Amino acid sequence: MKSFSVASLVGLLALSATSSACLLPEERENDGHIRAIRGRQSRNNGTPIGTGDRFSGGGVAPQGLGSQGSNTSFSTILNVNEIASGLKGLASIYGIETFTTPYKTYQGASIQGAVVGGSGGQCKEAYRVFLNGNIHARERGSADNVLFFISDLLYANKTNAGLTYGSKTYTAAQVQTALSAGIVFIPLSNPDGVAYDQSSNSCWRKNRNPASGTGSTSGIDLNRNFDFLWDFNPEVRLERATYHGTSAFSEPETRGLKWVLDTYAKIRWYVDLHSYAGDVLYSWGSDENQSRYPSMTFQNSSFDSVRGILSDTPGTRGGYGEYIPAAELTAQTTAATRMVSGLNAGGGSRYYTAMQSSDLYPTSGASDDYAYSRHFADPSLNLVHSYTIEFSQGNNAASCPFYPTVAQYNANIRAVGAGFMELLLAAVELGLGDETTC
Repeated sequence: MKSFSVASLVGLLALSATSSACLLPEERENDGHIRAIRGRQSRNNGTPIGTGDRFSGGGVAPQGLGSQGSNTSFSTILNVNEIASGLKGLASIYGIETFTTPYKTYQGASIQGAVVGGSGGQCKEAYRVFLNGNIHARERGSADNVLFFISDLLYANKTNAGLTYGSKTYTAAQVQTALSAGIVFIPLSNPDGVAYDQSSNSCWRKNRNPASGTGSTSGIDLNRNFDFLWDFNPEVRLERATYHGTSAFSEPETRGLKWVLDTYAKIRWYVDLHSYAGDVLYSWGSDENQSRYPSMTFQNSSFDSVRGILSDTPGTRGGYGEYIPAAELTAQTTAATRMVSGLNAGGGSRYYTAMQSSDLYPTSGASDDYAYSRHFADPSLNLVHSYTIEFSQGNNAASCPFYPTVAQYNANIRAVGAGFMELLLAAVELGLGDETTC
């Protein structure tokens, strides 16, 4: 039965935090609160950040590793300006349509994205897959993985070629099938945080809004700011130092991602790209999944006091689990398994696993759960199967374990490329939703 003291809840959360994931064990005090990263002794910051602009202000398009052969590698991570320049280069060379979300960040930056594939043109219903990168600033390579993957698709499509990631090869026909899903993508959804992390090497996770404090306590954790159990889950109640914001969608970055889901309203599949656990996570993150009790849902506030505790059996002596229809769970796990197969084949020796998000540790306010929850909260909205991919393993020799070595960085690009390909192919096979009307 779920009858736990606050101290017990803290203990459960502290134990769950020992997994390698977006939160580091050393960021959690014994009382469950996050503490600032103390500078590690190592001066190794992993793969260097690029200087200058290798895409010449948009005059050159990026080209990923899947279209260049196994002997090609990159030696530096894209800086913030290069990410914008690379996106501009894709638009210039391939003629893709770009967009800017309507909300400026605290420091005045724009959040930019683009659409590719589908039926093309101005039909927003044609785009059914959404890929988002670098919502957490320190997770280096996330934006690069998104940008280089899209560039691979466009290059291969233009040249009628296939793609190869590690031991995984895709034909030109499969490239066309993947593009037919219609893709919305944002390489960099936290430009302020990434710019700061790249300039400071401070293992910075959040954005740069000082609403939560000053110095190391400044900033909002954007992946706790979405309108899904924003202020009810034990992680938020006991770890208020995750800085989840003053309200759900208080931050322009998260409002921008909501705008994408509202604007491209037929999106069916969503991936938020993180590091570094080596997992594909699927909803729910708030508690264990169950398909027997529809009343056990995030919308039912009577379960607020017990949600997020995993050591019980739903429906037995007060046990709780988050409701998910059986057919939706099957689709979630099927696509997750496909992504894992691609990640493992594309990334060499790294072994990836698929798991429910709460198995890592209970969360609330995350983008993937929000995207999936929308059709429960408002049945007029589209069902969105949602995932977090956590690529790579930690670099324990670096000043921050989220800073990959050069070898890890290149392996991640290949692994994520194959994982994304498997998602797109699985999405086409499992279903993209109803037909477009335009």
